[in-house]
Amino acid sequence: MSRRRAMDGQGGPTRRGWLRAAGALALGALPLARAMASTEPFPSRPVTLWVPWPAGGATDISLRILAELASVALGQPVLTENRGGAGGTLAMPVLQQARPDGYTIAQMPQPVFRAPHTQKVLWDPIRDVTPIIQVSSVTFGVLVAAGSPARSLEDMFAFARARPGELTIATNGIGTTPHMVLEELFTARGLRYIHVPYKGTAEQLNAIAGGQVMAGVNSTGFGPAVDAGTLRLLAIFSGERSKRWPQVPVLRELGFDIVAKSPYGLAGPRGLSRGVVTVLHDAFKKAMFDQRFKDELAKYDQEVDYLGPEAYAQSCREIFAQERAIVEKLGLTRTGT
Repeated sequence: MSRRRAMDGQGGPTRRGWLRAAGALALGALPLARAMASTEPFPSRPVTLWVPWPAGGATDISLRILAELASVALGQPVLTENRGGAGGTLAMPVLQQARPDGYTIAQMPQPVFRAPHTQKVLWDPIRDVTPIIQVSSVTFGVLVAAGSPARSLEDMFAFARARPGELTIATNGIGTTPHMVLEELFTARGLRYIHVPYKGTAEQLNAIAGGQVMAGVNSTGFGPAVDAGTLRLLAIFSGERSKRWPQVPVLRELGFDIVAKSPYGLAGPRGLSRGVVTVLHDAFKKAMFDQRFKDELAKYDQEVDYLGPEAYAQSCREIFAQERAIVEKLGLTRTGT
């Protein structure tokens, strides 16, 4: 009988026995490892904030400053990643697939609450996210180049009426708030226009100023260009006139019962723990009220528009329902499954 068999027969330590023993020890260590991981302080490494717009636009710049300020409170860097396109909805698949550990968060712009009603998407803005904090709100305006003959919305309507299908108007994407408002404005008068979507604000504003398109609708990120005299503002979509541009009428003054305000905030993946939400909320709230961030918002005629996790979650549910009603009213509800 070989030495190996003799030892097996006597219960001695064979290679197979050692492997079994090692495996048992490893399995026993897993719960301990998980427990240690769960008690690891958050954050212990950088957090990534996904911005669903191209780099260089007003929202991108604002959120980069916010991330920088929040990094100080968190004690870890908040890195920004851009994923522009699809009307500001491309960060949603990132959240849907991310681990709920707090290291992946994203901006939640208004279009994410509209898209599921107008097209087939694999994510849900209520089911697949954990709201953290509402940051600010943007309104919108109709813009033309400084040298354009159009000096009012009525001038644009007159051109569209006289030359059907020739008026080109840019927005920041199909299904965005500017696009939806344009549909309502022109449909109400039985007029047509050519919609030209752009991925980002900077690209769109350059196209308007350079004459590639005849007009555009965008968020108040256009502020510096209007103040510099590069673009002319014909109307804004807020409830009352802006203190910054008091000469510019709101849509209600022009006979349209439309107020388009687009709040945005930050959210994480579904299942984010209350403790992690609290840490992120507290850091970003502190950053939001930093004078540097408020000054940056002021460049675009914006202010801090704070809501905490519970209130922001309720607002998200209400906006989702409101968007469905608007889409149905305009006959833009998606068909099929």
